[in-house]
Amino acid sequence: MFSALLLDKSDSGLEVAVTGLDDSALPEGDVTVDVRYSTLNYKDALAITGKSPVVRKFPMVPGIDFAGVVAESSHPNWSAGDHVVLNGWGVGETHWGGLSQRARVDGDWLIPLPSAFTERQAMAIGTAGYTASLCVEALTGHGLVPDQGEILVTGATGGVGSVAIALLATAGFTVAAATGKTAEGDYLRELGASTIIDRAELAERGKPLQKEQFAGVVDTAGSHTLVNAAARTRYGGAVAACGLAQGMDLPGTVAPFILRGVTLYGIDSVMAPVPRRLAAWDRLARDLDPHALEAIAEEIPLAEAVAAADRFIEGTVRGRIVVDVNR
Repeated sequence: MFSALLLDKSDSGLEVAVTGLDDSALPEGDVTVDVRYSTLNYKDALAITGKSPVVRKFPMVPGIDFAGVVAESSHPNWSAGDHVVLNGWGVGETHWGGLSQRARVDGDWLIPLPSAFTERQAMAIGTAGYTASLCVEALTGHGLVPDQGEILVTGATGGVGSVAIALLATAGFTVAAATGKTAEGDYLRELGASTIIDRAELAERGKPLQKEQFAGVVDTAGSHTLVNAAARTRYGGAVAACGLAQGMDLPGTVAPFILRGVTLYGIDSVMAPVPRRLAAWDRLARDLDPHALEAIAEEIPLAEAVAAADRFIEGTVRGRIVVDVNR
């Protein structure tokens, strides 16, 4: 028997409970993993609270990330005892996820746990941190270097924003952090931000072209924030867009792209191919100070995941939430 957070639908609505299950309940897959740690992301919070139709079929174990040890495998790449990480691939949406003591998945979805991190540290990073690394990879792959100017990070106190700031600062970039939680300035400066910007400055409709300010952008907000960030990006700069916290719309013009040569990179973490994942995790292992994770991460037991999901929806979570599924 193992414990899992199980979502199900009935005539009375969404049912959410920590439930005892056995291996016969696990979905199909060629690798079974004893999960050590999982994490809570915004997508998980939407699934647990039912605020958005994230889950495609029921019953479902949410949790788009996990780290653990292979218990059984018929996949050629994995053997019992291997330490592995999973991010995305529809896990927690169409396939049972990581908020469980046991998981069974397709071995092609797994990558090795980087030797630089413990399972707990890998989940302090999670999809949010891995997405941040994909964004930084896009900006540096574009050719941006520190002496070209400041990098803007929106949603700076969130999981993506927090890790992006830390990675960019380690790489030598000057970072401007945009947040609605300006009282968290000390936290953001500790991560490496030099400037704190009130998100309200970017959140309303602005001019199609604005004063050139940023060499690059990591954007988690979308909508007017993304449009204004692009309008302030310098000639030849780049914007990595990975989120929609403000909205899915893009209420702007093509002016920054055709008059300043700005490039907009769309960052997908769910279905990214394995080589791109490995490059992102290599950057995290190389450039992210494990001690910085202590400032970013809060740990909770599995039983508190539902209450933490409510906090996510209320916008009161800072950084990352790590879930110890074994307590």
